[in-house]
Amino acid sequence: MFVLAEMKDTVRVKPWHFGVDLREAIATKLNKKLANKVVHNVGLCIVLHDITYIGDSYLFPGDGSSHTPVKFRFVVFRPFIDEVLTGRIRSCNHEGVQVSMEFFDDITIPYEYLQQPSKFDEDEQLWVWEYTTDDGGHDLFMDINEEIRFRVVDEMFTDLSPAGPEMSGEKKEEIENKRSPYTITGSISEPGLGLKTWWSS
Repeated sequence: MFVLAEMKDTVRVKPWHFGVDLREAIATKLNKKLANKVVHNVGLCIVLHDITYIGDSYLFPGDGSSHTPVKFRFVVFRPFIDEVLTGRIRSCNHEGVQVSMEFFDDITIPYEYLQQPSKFDEDEQLWVWEYTTDDGGHDLFMDINEEIRFRVVDEMFTDLSPAGPEMSGEKKEEIENKRSPYTITGSISEPGLGLKTWWSS
C-alpha cells in the first residue's frame, strides 16, 4: 500500500532561512511542496522519508535565495494491483460505489465488479447484493460509512497540467472535465470481499 519513491528536485531556500540548518530547511520545503499531493505516475505523496543527496547550493543574479539540487525518498500511497484494502463506503450511484480511505477518496468499485447479482435501489440510492441461499433470498444493502474490503484491479493517472493555447476547445474541455489526478478501481466480486459485516461469523 505504501512504497518509498526515489525523487529529485532543486529546492529554493529563501534568505531568511539561511540561519536554519540546510537539511532541515530542505526537508520542510519538500514536505510543504509534496505532502498530500499526487505526483504523476508516482502516487499520493504522504511524508518525506529521508534525503539521500544534497548538492552544492548556488545563487542566481538578482535572486537572494539559494538553489540546492537534492535527491530524496518520499513515502507514497500507491497500492499494488491485486492488493486487498479496507475503506468505507462514501456514496453510491448507478455507475458503482465510491470508497474512501480517509486520506484518499478517489476509489471506485464499478457495478460490474460488485458481488453478483446486485441491483441499484432507487429509493435508498444504495447498491444491494441479492444474496440467495437454500433458505431463500436476502437483500444485503451497501450502506454509507460501512467498512468494505476490496481488491485493487486497476489504477489511472490523469495529467492535469494546464492546456496550452494550441489545443482545440474540445481537447481543453476533455482535460478540464477530468477531476482526479489519480484514481483506483476496486472489485468485491469474490468471497470474503465486500462489507465486513457480510462475512463476520
